[in-house]
Amino acid sequence: MKQEHVPVLVVGGGYAGLSAALLLAWREVPVMLVERHPGTSVQPKAFGVGPRAVELLRPVPGVEEALTRIWSGIGENMRIAIAKSLSDPTPQMIINDEREEMAFLADLTPAALIGAPQAEIERVLRVKAEDLGADLRFSTELISLDQDDDGVTAVIRSNGTDSLVRADYVVAADGYRSPLREKLGVPTSGKGDLGKTCSIMFDADLTGLVREREVTLWYLQNEVFTGVIVTGTGVGAHVLGVNYDPDKGESEADFTEERCAELVRVAVGVPDLDVRVLDKTTFAMAHNVADRYREGRVFLAGDAAHTMPPTGGQGGSTALQDGCDIAWRLWLVISGQAGPGFLDTYDAERRPIGALTADAQLANLGVRMPPAARVGYPEPLEDPVGALLGCRYHSTAILAEPGDDGSLLENPRVPNGRPGSRAPHVVLDWDGQRISTIDLFGSGFVLLADKQGGQSWVDAGRVVKDRLGLRLTRVLVNEELLDVEGCWRERYGVSGGGAVLVRPDGYVAWRSPHPGPDPVTTLDRVLRRILSR
Repeated sequence: MKQEHVPVLVVGGGYAGLSAALLLAWREVPVMLVERHPGTSVQPKAFGVGPRAVELLRPVPGVEEALTRIWSGIGENMRIAIAKSLSDPTPQMIINDEREEMAFLADLTPAALIGAPQAEIERVLRVKAEDLGADLRFSTELISLDQDDDGVTAVIRSNGTDSLVRADYVVAADGYRSPLREKLGVPTSGKGDLGKTCSIMFDADLTGLVREREVTLWYLQNEVFTGVIVTGTGVGAHVLGVNYDPDKGESEADFTEERCAELVRVAVGVPDLDVRVLDKTTFAMAHNVADRYREGRVFLAGDAAHTMPPTGGQGGSTALQDGCDIAWRLWLVISGQAGPGFLDTYDAERRPIGALTADAQLANLGVRMPPAARVGYPEPLEDPVGALLGCRYHSTAILAEPGDDGSLLENPRVPNGRPGSRAPHVVLDWDGQRISTIDLFGSGFVLLADKQGGQSWVDAGRVVKDRLGLRLTRVLVNEELLDVEGCWRERYGVSGGGAVLVRPDGYVAWRSPHPGPDPVTTLDRVLRRILSR
């Protein structure tokens, strides 16, 4: 049997798997991805990429630009409502103007607002990953996996031929049922299965019912079914999702082409609508979070780690963040910059956020369902939009300050730069070009200090970087990069002689608000602790 070796094997070619492969390949870590399906998604599936996910993807040249082109070719806005049908004269609006409601993000991040469908986004990720050398193998199935102290041995099958793959680490991004999670014996917590949905992709003339160049997402509650309809998908078709319950004897077989067309007419509110059914698929709606994201050398990501209802639109973005997140951690360990224990921080940081997001999506589902179905559901987040950029991390890779409240959320509109928080956006002038502090992050660690009193930190960074063999960029703010609005000290919580250490994912790992007596010793100690060395 043919045998190959690769540092990282990724199982699953959805959002989490593709983003992990892309970010590993960009960091020049050899990676193989296996996916049993012949290609990426055909159906639009999830819509939009949250700003945090875009921030993590944008360091890869051309990705943000490609995603922006897709979205600009589809539409300019999105509206979300609860209604009986598209013809309902009085829909209950959830978001009436996405551009208006998300306008505040322009002050918090340079990342573009992307409303494109998952099918198109996956295509971009696949092309970019392959361009960077990732070995993506579609129509290839994982047959078995065993791990030992030194690595993982997998058997994969393509075109009826089996081969062995020896990997140092595995990313399990194999979906909500996750055969790998089951094999590893990782339990899950949550409400479990919430029913099933038949997704019907169709073509019909909806002139007068929807707006041009706008994605319309209506949650439907009527006498016939509950579900969702999405128009302006960007794939040349519309999508109707109809919920059904196998416990009531309902099944996928019920959705004949004739019934699908009739359900579309009910959803649109036009009894004689000419409907052409293009495709249909079913998926389970569930609320599950894995009790641990790591099992030995295998790391769960995406739906394998957290399955959540689609209400709120953050499932896809959370999966993308998982993939990007495990990629930079594996890179640090494989390249020798961090110790093996550093990988425990993935579970410590991402699992609480996965649970928080899954609960928030479940709460949204409760609001958008008939009252009888909401029993035992959590309450929605007080600030769901703020949660897009306001999540906090706590682990050994964050040196929290005394008195830290341990919160998982904060208001990103009032950035404070404390360890465990996303590093704030500050506009900088670089030789006449306007950039953001966010543009500095992604390639490695970044040490920020002020020109006034911060040179000793920058000098110390040079010494410690060489001593530890670490990718560390040192930035003296108001030297080559000018603080345009004069707000960097306030937003990062430092004085002239202070310093801030930002991780490759753009999160603050440590800061010294004021000058320190021995910057070299301090930085050496800080980085060794953060990197589990």
